Amino acid sequence: MAASAPTVDRDEFEYLAEKVDKAIAGIESLSPEAQARAKALKAAIEEFHKAGLTRIVQGLKADPRGYELLLGLMSEPAVYALFSMHGLIRTRADLATRVSQVIDMARPYIESHGGYVELESIQGNVVYVRMDGACNGCSQTAVTLRNTVEEAMQEHVPEIVKVEVVPNEPSPEPLQLVQIATASPVDGDGEEDHNANGWLRGPATSELQEAKPFRWDFGETSVLLIRFDGRLQAFRNACAHQGLTLDGGIMDCEARTITCPWHGFRFDCQTGECLTAPQAQLETFPVRIRDGYAWVRPV
Repeated sequence: MAASAPTVDRDEFEYLAEKVDKAIAGIESLSPEAQARAKALKAAIEEFHKAGLTRIVQGLKADPRGYELLLGLMSEPAVYALFSMHGLIRTRADLATRVSQVIDMARPYIESHGGYVELESIQGNVVYVRMDGACNGCSQTAVTLRNTVEEAMQEHVPEIVKVEVVPNEPSPEPLQLVQIATASPVDGDGEEDHNANGWLRGPATSELQEAKPFRWDFGETSVLLIRFDGRLQAFRNACAHQGLTLDGGIMDCEARTITCPWHGFRFDCQTGECLTAPQAQLETFPVRIRDGYAWVRPV
């Protein structure tokens, strides 16, 4: 869980934001020439600040502890507003990150009462979670623990108005990832050769469904294969945040993204770009389709 950051009093933050709004509104009362100069000054200052903030973000991300502190800072409204203004975060992805952080905050308390909670999905201003143990069912304890999550969510992520618990009955999982136990290196002609150029024969293309991630494990390496519009991409099955697997991630077929189930980091399925935090990227592998199979070359 990301480290907590010193908080700014909400009233003070709103007061400072109001001062900025009034100053910007006051520009409109100036002459056209004065308006142009004021707006040019504003743009220059913002560019200067963005350059400095970008360097700060890059420096923090270079160290695991710094990255953790950065995530904690993003939950602070003043920092969030500043990063958002300069385009250093994207609202949709950041919402998923903040929701996941709140669940991480609530999880130790829930586990201490014999329960378990995990994020299922976010739909509009409603968060859907899966709860088990003491959380499961209609007991007073289950209701209390659900309310704990909802109260924490409304305090730290005011966009969320409600927390719903999804049923635990077994159901088909559209994003279930399939594992293949072994793979053999082969040469470019398709013959097995343990001294070849490193291409490994993976699953048959008939197993790779459109917009359905496919997990393929060999040795200590796990690969995530994703197919869109007939184009196949191969990524190391490790989130760029903390290296946790993307198994069970939430898929957005329209946006062509996958969201890490652990901390809500969102990635472009075609490029591997992280849409939650700047400069992050999934590790990609060369991949090709030949003789009815997917071939991957770990690098």
